[in-house]
Amino acid sequence: MPIQLYALALGTFAVGTTEFVMMGLLPSVASDLAVSIPVTGLLVTGYALGVVIGAPIMTLGTARLDRKTLLVSLMSLFVIGNLMSAIAPNYAVMLAGRIVSSFM
Repeated sequence: MPIQLYALALGTFAVGTTEFVMMGLLPSVASDLAVSIPVTGLLVTGYALGVVIGAPIMTLGTARLDRKTLLVSLMSLFVIGNLMSAIAPNYAVMLAGRIVSSFM
């Protein structure tokens, strides 16, 4: 199999994991950020809203770009959002990171 197929599969796995792993981590994240579990659940909602609102906007705004460049750019944005979430010192930064990564 070509290496590009492995890279695409890894990217798909990473995006899917980012969407759903937060649900299992809610109690730990709530404890670390010193907020309640229902408030932490809004991180899942923020990601979902970012996908619903951001995806059509990103699709319309990037329709004329080269597909390979666009894929690399969006995966870079995804990595930046996940890094923001990983090092988030507070809830606001965590939410911003989740929203940034959802634009992928």
